[in-house]
Amino acid sequence: LHTPMYFFLMNLSILDLSSISVTVPKSIGNSLLNTRSISYSGCVAQVFLFFFFATNNFIFLTIMAYDCYVAICKPLYYKTIMDLRVCAQMTAAAWICAFLYSAMHTGNTFWLPFCSSNVIDKFFCDIPQLLKLSCSEADISELVILVLSACLYFIAFLFVVVSYINIFTVVFKIPSKYGRHKAYATCLPHLTMISLFISTGIIAYVIPISHPLSVLDLIVDVLYSVLPPVMNPIIYSIRNKEIKAAIRKLM
Repeated sequence: LHTPMYFFLMNLSILDLSSISVTVPKSIGNSLLNTRSISYSGCVAQVFLFFFFATNNFIFLTIMAYDCYVAICKPLYYKTIMDLRVCAQMTAAAWICAFLYSAMHTGNTFWLPFCSSNVIDKFFCDIPQLLKLSCSEADISELVILVLSACLYFIAFLFVVVSYINIFTVVFKIPSKYGRHKAYATCLPHLTMISLFISTGIIAYVIPISHPLSVLDLIVDVLYSVLPPVMNPIIYSIRNKEIKAAIRKLM
């Protein structure tokens, strides 16, 4: 279990660090310089990178659900199914799919002409807010984005749900208390991470934004873009003996 799990965790850590780097430094710089502006090219880059890292993050969380499923439901075949070649292929596919998905949405958004106000109701450039500034058929583009995003995330979410139904079905049949505890220790950190990611995303994008923009709306945006990347390493460190041992050595 350790080699694939830490291989995916390494990628997830890179994505978490990169995701924060897209929005937080610019926001801090604007606060220090007492400005709220961003260049057009900077906005394009921010939209692409934020979408890329967020999508990739969710794909890896989905892959890790499959890793947990194989480890608990098919332990005898684990090394055969989750070998290094398979892990490398899934990782490459995740990065490529996230790149193409982000490029499609970014290109579709900035292809539209903008003739309205250049003020967005977020502390970083985000597609739904940019579509509101378009003077073209933004509704069609928004519908395309909504449908494609909903399909992708629903399929991944359904895959995670089915995986955990099978996992808990097997865990409940384990006779020993130690065996059940070991299985829970393997899966609960991941389940917590993906629940945090989905819940903050729903709050940020599904719940309507108030007009005029409230402080609560800004807090929600900050939590969605910052909280999951910050909490992910903490969640896994708390339940993982190897990581805690490594931290103790460093201290």
